[in-house]
Amino acid sequence: MRLLTERGETLSCAESLTAGLVAATVADTPGASAVLLGGVVAYAPRLKVELLGVPAELIDRVGTVDPAVAVALAEGVRARTGSTWALSTTGVAGPGPSEGKPAGTVHVAVAGPTGTVTRALRLTGTREEVRRRTVAELLGWACSVVSDCG
Repeated sequence: MRLLTERGETLSCAESLTAGLVAATVADTPGASAVLLGGVVAYAPRLKVELLGVPAELIDRVGTVDPAVAVALAEGVRARTGSTWALSTTGVAGPGPSEGKPAGTVHVAVAGPTGTVTRALRLTGTREEVRRRTVAELLGWACSVVSDCG
């Protein structure tokens, strides 16, 4: 948060799997209002398309749990909010599989001025544990991505 504040940069979030936990975790940090522009929780595929610009054809072809969808979510929220950086989450928290993918299958992305990167996570645990670990993994990874880009 400090680095983004020092650089005058901003952050937005597009969340499916985590349903706002990423933005809430960022907002728990003192000074977050100088950086966090906002976020979109889009569980339904239709909202991913309508609010964040994920191509409907992409979702029809690969489903919602896919690295390309994580990229489209991050890029969509970044474009719509005008943030410097954007984070996204999509996946299966469980307890059972979804779209033929096992619980714990997660894709996250970071979009920024130099492009977008994605990362696949394979997590175990309860639904709550998968969601919370997704947040921790994404925020830790995003810090290294943002630091490398400055």
